[in-house]
Amino acid sequence: MTSDREKVKAWIQASRPPFFIATLIPLTIGWILAAHKGDWHIRRFLLVILGALMVHLATNLANDYFDHLQGTDAGESIGGSRVIQEGKISPNALAGAIVLAYSLASLVAFYLMITLNLWAMLPLLLLALFSSIFYVAPPIRYGYRGLGELFVGINMGPTMVVGTYWVIAGKPGWEPFYISLTVGLMVAAILYYQSLPDMKTDAAAGKNTLAVLLGKKRAFEAFIILWIAIYLSILVLVISGLLSCFAFASLATSPIFIRLLGIIKRTQDWVHLDQYGNYVRMLYFFNGLVIVISLLL
Repeated sequence: MTSDREKVKAWIQASRPPFFIATLIPLTIGWILAAHKGDWHIRRFLLVILGALMVHLATNLANDYFDHLQGTDAGESIGGSRVIQEGKISPNALAGAIVLAYSLASLVAFYLMITLNLWAMLPLLLLALFSSIFYVAPPIRYGYRGLGELFVGINMGPTMVVGTYWVIAGKPGWEPFYISLTVGLMVAAILYYQSLPDMKTDAAAGKNTLAVLLGKKRAFEAFIILWIAIYLSILVLVISGLLSCFAFASLATSPIFIRLLGIIKRTQDWVHLDQYGNYVRMLYFFNGLVIVISLLL
């Protein structure tokens, strides 16, 4: 019989909390930018965090659920949280949690739109909901068509940064949009790297991620280009005056990037790259932190 502690551990495993930082950084950036225009509105921000984390949680659980139905996470695949494959949580229990998480997120969204008269945000929120559900859910499953990084970048970048700014400041702005592009690229880089170890099993299951479509050689080159674009975008933001000179500190993370490139290049079987995913998360965290600090200075 499964103990309560084991059940809690299973749900934490399914939630994949290390990736929640990908949500917290863009929310914080949007909050700080809006606070510069007026009030910090901490209560509003906490509600935004709650709603966004519920969507992130629902997305993670939905990925496990629909990939299981598709058979993508079966066999030798290492994708997802593996809670279904390990028999820790049933598909029906996951489905119930998905509905609950989306319901809570929707309640938060409608509360903010009603109380703050932010109905103009509805298209943005619907885009986020659509992207979250149909990443791997039929009939669209855009994550199976090489579009995962694009939509994740849009949602975790412009949608979250501009959306948070909008709730706090009461209106959208171009400044958060420009900065959000860099954030979106960084989150897309996390998803892109996470797809590399599963290229063989994804291709076998018909999940044509961007990495699968590019092939091994070009996938490696694309990863390099993506991170060079991220560093260059930060430099452009500094030069344009949108970030303080402290943001040049992002270059201090380049040794992590170079080390990761060396690991990828030396690794013959990319399945083993899964154990080095912390490097790309470190790159995201430290560069995101640099942007946050540069906005506070």
